[in-house]
Amino acid sequence: MLPREFFARSVHEVAPELIGVTLLVNGVGGPIVEAEAYESAVDPSAHGFRGRTPRNASMFGPPGHAYVYRSYGIHWCLNLVCEREGSAAAVLIRALEPVHGIDVMEVRRGLATRRLLCAGPGRLCQALGVTRDHDGLPLDEEPFELLPADSARAVVAGPRIGISVATDLPWRYCAAGSRYLSRPLPRPSRS
Repeated sequence: MLPREFFARSVHEVAPELIGVTLLVNGVGGPIVEAEAYESAVDPSAHGFRGRTPRNASMFGPPGHAYVYRSYGIHWCLNLVCEREGSAAAVLIRALEPVHGIDVMEVRRGLATRRLLCAGPGRLCQALGVTRDHDGLPLDEEPFELLPADSARAVVAGPRIGISVATDLPWRYCAAGSRYLSRPLPRPSRS
């Protein structure tokens, strides 16, 4: 299991290293295939950019804890808090490959299309049963389990999605060739 110390580093080191790590919530989940880095000191799209509030307090908390928030009043989103050095930093888990507890995920999502079970942060949280009750919980204790990747995966970076500012930063990390991404990475432009 990954210790809390794994997260006591820059969000830009942690995010790409999470690709291939197996995320389980009460035994349900699979390998992370897509994650985005957010660092409030330099990133106006980060929830902590304007300071601490009751909603984002966990993002300012110690590394190795969950930060869960509601997106557009509809979907829960799971972030893993990293070292912040005076600001807030976290990795948004955007997608994983469903492997463990697929039958439970299908019931929670009302869907049997495996590729779409956990493709997107809202879908992922619904499939794993993540809610506001998980906000602030340590990642190295139940119900969470983070297992190291069993082999190295090729990681590709690109622009983050679903935001309106700082869209040019290549802080979205994906498992190369994964069919479980929330959205494909843009193709490189040809010169």
